[in-house]
Amino acid sequence: MDNNIIDWILEGDVSLQYLVHRDLLNGNKMNELRDRIPYEGWGYAYLSNRNENGHWGQRFYQPKWISSHYTLLELKNIGCPPTEEINETIRIILSENKAMDGGIDPSRTINRSDVCINGMFLNYACYYGAPSNELESIIDYVLSQQLMDGGFNCMYNRSGAKHSSLHSTISVLEGILEYKRNGYTYQLQELQKVQGEAVEFILQHRLYKSDKTGEVIRKAMTMFSYPNRWKYDVLRCLVYLADAEIPYDSRMDDAIELLKSKCSHGKWKVQNKHPGETFFEYEKTGQPSRINTYRALRVLTFYE
Repeated sequence: MDNNIIDWILEGDVSLQYLVHRDLLNGNKMNELRDRIPYEGWGYAYLSNRNENGHWGQRFYQPKWISSHYTLLELKNIGCPPTEEINETIRIILSENKAMDGGIDPSRTINRSDVCINGMFLNYACYYGAPSNELESIIDYVLSQQLMDGGFNCMYNRSGAKHSSLHSTISVLEGILEYKRNGYTYQLQELQKVQGEAVEFILQHRLYKSDKTGEVIRKAMTMFSYPNRWKYDVLRCLVYLADAEIPYDSRMDDAIELLKSKCSHGKWKVQNKHPGETFFEYEKTGQPSRINTYRALRVLTFYE
C-alpha cells in the first residue's frame, strides 16, 4: 500500500480513520477512534438528527433515505459503536414492525415482508446486539425466501420471481455475515449453507454479468457508489467477499480487474450518486473519494 494514499484517507472523517486502522493497519488506535465517532463528523451528524419519537425521519422507513432504517444501516457501515439512542430505536422497530410472516415490514397495507429490508435489518441489528429471541422469526422468514438458484429476490413472495436478484442477495449475505460475526446461533448451520449457495450464485454471474450471455447485467453495477443503500454494485460485492473471507475464485477476476481499472493515481472516485433526500453529503460525486479508496484497498489487500 502507498503510505501517501493511506495518509490522505486518514485526513478524512474519524470514522474513516477507525475503519482504516481496523481493516488496513491493524492499529492500536482503533478503540480510541471508534469511541469518538458518535461525537464527531459523520457519526454526530446522523445521531443529532434523531427525533423525539425515537426515529430518524418520520418512522422506520419514511421518508425513505433519511428514515431510521437507512440511518442505522449507515451508522453501522461507518463503524459507529452502540449508543442508547441506537439501541432504543432498534427496540422500537422490533416492537412495531413485525409482520405476520415473521419479518420486519414497514408497509401498513402490504402484509408481506421484503427480504432486502430484512437482510439490511439483520446487518445493523446484529452489529448492535439485538436480542437473539427477537431475531428468530426474521431468520425463519429470510430462510423461507431463498430461491432454487441459491439467491434471493424481494419479489419472490409478491409476484413469484423465479430468478434471484443481485441486489437482494447481497443484502441478505451482509445480514448473515453480521449474524455470524456477533455470535448468534439460531439456525446458524442452515444460514452457513445458504451463504455458500448465495455466494455461488454471485460467482456464477462473475459478480455483474449474465450467466447466459456474459454481457454486463446493468451498467450501474459497474459504477461505484456510496452510500449504496439497497443497490448492488461490483465494489459493494467485493467488499462483502473480502469481509466474509470468501476464498479467491477465478470467477472474481473480471470484477477485480474492473476495480483496478477505476484507479487513478492511487485513488478511486464515487462515480454514481443515488438520488434522494440525505442529512448530509459524504463526498462530491466524480471527485477522488476517501471512502471508496479505503474500500478498494480493503479488497485488494485481502485478495492480492
